[in-house]
Amino acid sequence: MIRNSVAIAALGLAAACGAPQDGALYSQFWSEAGAIADSGDFGNATMNNTMAMRNPQSYALDLGRRFAQDVPSTVNFAFNSAVLDAGAMNTLREQARWIRQFPEVRFRVYGHTDLVGSNAYNKRLGMARARAVVAYLASQGISTARLEAVVSFGETQPLIATPGQERRNRRTVTEVSGFVQDNPMVLDGRYAEVVYREYIRSAEPTTALGGLSGDSE
Repeated sequence: MIRNSVAIAALGLAAACGAPQDGALYSQFWSEAGAIADSGDFGNATMNNTMAMRNPQSYALDLGRRFAQDVPSTVNFAFNSAVLDAGAMNTLREQARWIRQFPEVRFRVYGHTDLVGSNAYNKRLGMARARAVVAYLASQGISTARLEAVVSFGETQPLIATPGQERRNRRTVTEVSGFVQDNPMVLDGRYAEVVYREYIRSAEPTTALGGLSGDSE
């Protein structure tokens, strides 16, 4: 009886060996767990992390694109002024909320003017506008060690080519410029922390409910 069982098992194994070996079940048996569900994307996260670690500036560029997509990067000014109005402060509060998510990242603020006035005067005015933005972001809890107002394009990069007054040319632009010096790569042991932080924030529900007023019984 035992010999018969062994013979039957051997025949079954031989049949299996002779069967077509391109079926999904066969492939799954000889491959790593979960291979049958792999659409070709498994491992991409690790690959992307490795590539970003080798080229942190590329990751900084990606963050820069995200910053420009997620929040308004530009604020505008009144003619011949570096004073932030209510709209500018609202925009900068949005920028500050985004910047606080990435304490490892540095930002640069570029100042611009319209084409009215001399180039020298407009360069000073553009710098004053950039410094006003840096000061306001600092008031929102952003370290000045991560903020630079060192470049002023003055009147040389107008959005609208006109010699007259143009509000859209009177602006500052906030951009990602790199990583802080003592933490040059956000991926150096901290990438998971950043991803988790963003994941938690993205799950926070928005509500239009206000608080209750008056005494409850």
